[in-house]
Amino acid sequence: MKSIVAAIMAFFTLVGCTFQSSKSLFNGKDLEGWHVDVPEMDHDPEAINPFIIREGMLVSLGEPQGHIITDAIYKDFRLEVEYRFAGKPGNCGVLVFASTPRSLYDMFPKSIEVQMMHENAGDFWCIVQDITTDNMLERRGPKEEWGITEGKLRRIKNLTDGSENPLGEWNSMTIECLKNSIKVWVNGDLVNHGYNATVSSGNIALQAEGAEVEFRKVMLTPIVELSETAP
Repeated sequence: MKSIVAAIMAFFTLVGCTFQSSKSLFNGKDLEGWHVDVPEMDHDPEAINPFIIREGMLVSLGEPQGHIITDAIYKDFRLEVEYRFAGKPGNCGVLVFASTPRSLYDMFPKSIEVQMMHENAGDFWCIVQDITTDNMLERRGPKEEWGITEGKLRRIKNLTDGSENPLGEWNSMTIECLKNSIKVWVNGDLVNHGYNATVSSGNIALQAEGAEVEFRKVMLTPIVELSETAP
């Protein structure tokens, strides 16, 4: 029996996962395990931290704008997020494979963003990293304008804009990252699938991008294969 367990643990080590079950990335009490990167807080001593814990939820107040970033680096995982816009609809996002801070517009870390903007959930935004999808010309625009820095076509539209629940209701977003592939589901619908990303590991970040968003679940699970259907 010990040899079987050892073999299984060795397999998970080989594929870059730790042998563990799902874990919540926030504890419902404080921001342990995360750090905040908000440029305005560098020079304005009165600037507030836009990331708080409220009634057991992780809340992005939206302003001042920036990111909350995991201290740990992750690869080969499923990230399950449950979120809703607490007031007016707006913008937010989950960044995977994040690394060098403030690499774009002196704000965004190098990463692949999975968009949460109202009515656009599941779009990819390339932030000094790149990824490929099917139907790239249709979903990204003219190839000569593609790019990963300021002024380039960095958005890859999702497969459906009709998967979000009405405002005020909770949405579930599942993001699977395996090696350099990413699959995204919103409320059970497959909304994006990218591959050949230029990165395969990094931090995970959540945005403050103008709108208040509540997160009641940010759950991470190691994986060894991408799901065929919604997990």
